Amino acid sequence: QLQASGGGLVQAGGSLSLSCAASGRIFSSYTMGWFRQSPGKEREFVAATRWSGSAKYADSVKGRFTVSRDNARGTVYRWYLQMNSLKTEDTGVYFCAAERISAIGQPMGITPEKYDYWGQGTLVTVSS
Repeated sequence: QLQASGGGLVQAGGSLSLSCAASGRIFSSYTMGWFRQSPGKEREFVAATRWSGSAKYADSVKGRFTVSRDNARGTVYRWYLQMNSLKTEDTGVYFCAAERISAIGQPMGITPEKYDYWGQGTLVTVSS
């Protein structure tokens, strides 16, 4: 199970932090990602990280968003999305997701179909 939290309303230029808590599997062998979906648009990749600390970002959020993860506490894994300098176009429902790593050298997925598990989404609204 994945549980995203931390969404809310913020003014443009502000910051917000999202978190995802995952349990039930060994998520250290997964890519931990964030996607977002705005009304009328397809779900899009935002950022992803792995237990190694490597990270990947969508061009639209590079330099503004930071993805990170905690060490596992018991069976709960957490990863985060720190969002700074928010823009109105960042508005949407943000989903955390986990992609199973099945091969050495497998690149981090940037499309929704690559991901195996999803959280319920948390709404981020950036006002002008």
